[in-house]
Amino acid sequence: MDALDLARWQFGITTVYHFLFVPLTIGLSVIVASLQTAWYRTGSRAYLRATKFFGKLFLINFAMGVVTGIVQEFQFGMAWSEYSRFVGDVFGAPLAMEALVAFFLESTFIGLWIFGWDKLPRAVHLACIWAAAIGTNLSAYFILAANAWMRHPVGFTVDEETGRAQLTSIWAVLSNNQAWSTYLHVVSAAFITAGMFVAAVSAYKLWSERAGRTTAAEGPAGGPAAATGPQPRLTGDHELFRKTLRVGMIVTLVAGLVVVFSGDHQAKLAAAYEPMKLAAAEALWETEDGAPFSTFAVGDTEERLNVVDLTIPHVLSFLATGRIDGTVEGMNDLQAQYAEEFGPGDYIPNVFVLYWAFRLMIGFGLFGVAVSALGLWLTRGRRLPRTHWFYYAAIAALPAALAANIAGWLLTEMGRQPWTVHGELLTAASVSPGVSLAEVAISLAAFTAVYGVLAVVEAGLLWRYVKAGPAHVMPENDDHDDSDDDAPVPAFVY
Repeated sequence: MDALDLARWQFGITTVYHFLFVPLTIGLSVIVASLQTAWYRTGSRAYLRATKFFGKLFLINFAMGVVTGIVQEFQFGMAWSEYSRFVGDVFGAPLAMEALVAFFLESTFIGLWIFGWDKLPRAVHLACIWAAAIGTNLSAYFILAANAWMRHPVGFTVDEETGRAQLTSIWAVLSNNQAWSTYLHVVSAAFITAGMFVAAVSAYKLWSERAGRTTAAEGPAGGPAAATGPQPRLTGDHELFRKTLRVGMIVTLVAGLVVVFSGDHQAKLAAAYEPMKLAAAEALWETEDGAPFSTFAVGDTEERLNVVDLTIPHVLSFLATGRIDGTVEGMNDLQAQYAEEFGPGDYIPNVFVLYWAFRLMIGFGLFGVAVSALGLWLTRGRRLPRTHWFYYAAIAALPAALAANIAGWLLTEMGRQPWTVHGELLTAASVSPGVSLAEVAISLAAFTAVYGVLAVVEAGLLWRYVKAGPAHVMPENDDHDDSDDDAPVPAFVY
């Protein structure tokens, strides 16, 4: 193992860790803003309590995301100085826009939202959380545009004297079709994660309260009497969490439909710009017309063939080209093409990781969507699900959604290998020339230790406030007056 290998592990670990928080921040910002909008329009106490409860969880997650994200930028200079030297003029532009425009917008208005509860009129205060949500999602676009440029570099030239990429069109970078397609896919996946977070927290609160109420009429929670008896009257937190359960599942279901649409477009872009990634994700070694979709494969990467391969005919060609008889290039032919174009080398990424990351991404994502569709049916007409397994499934769908996001990023980033900038800069040529194996190992150990502590802090804070419930931020029986729309928003306990 050399410094390059450890530097890749370091960046991969810190990126995956950071991305545990990013999807929740992106989706929760809009969900919290929507809950506050519902309160503003209806005056319902349940929506106000839900806003403050999930707003608390959103702020914890936002703070952790900011802290872990800062480390990413340090690594560009610490371990990847050659990469930074080559792409700095191009890559730096969208990142600067993200910091100066989007992050400034979200951080400023989040501050106003936090401290403006008892000082700002309700309409102004509501506008603050929407401005923060817009800033958060705009921030995601700038970052994803920079990432998309690495997979489909446009709007630049390479200076022959310095060997650096020089920006020629920021509009080409920001309007890159890989950028908007990736944004749509990643952000909709983030909304699945945030929706399942809201649904999982709501399911936990509903089930924990229900499990604690064992009466003679109802029988043991989840038992036969509970399954067949009359629906309980919804009061207090039950009504609140039934609302948020459905909100989370609606968000997940709608986002799931967008993921399917954007994922189809991503496959076609991969066929056009990253055919090796598509072929590796499908373990497709030879070029085929009417290529099948692989459902399960066991391959031999040394011999470059599949020993076992269960497939669905023509599906891959349709996904990649829109035609069932379309041609999909295989890894063997692509390897020969790249070796001729770029010189000797191994241009095939890690097939095992890509193949299973693709399937885990789809499987875990569909699990959350399926749970949401079922949950919306079970909660129709002011009902609550009567069986314990649904609550367990709703809670389990949250880590599944996080796993789907991580698998998607592994597919995206490792599918680009051995390039950092596709067709322009190899990963092996991107690492800092002066960094030693010991230096990377020390920083990797330090980051891992710090991130481990932060993980405990994050989980502890979220668990503490989830268990405390909405009563911690706003007592159920508070007697404030909701009638004056121009009055400042009451602060309660925040």
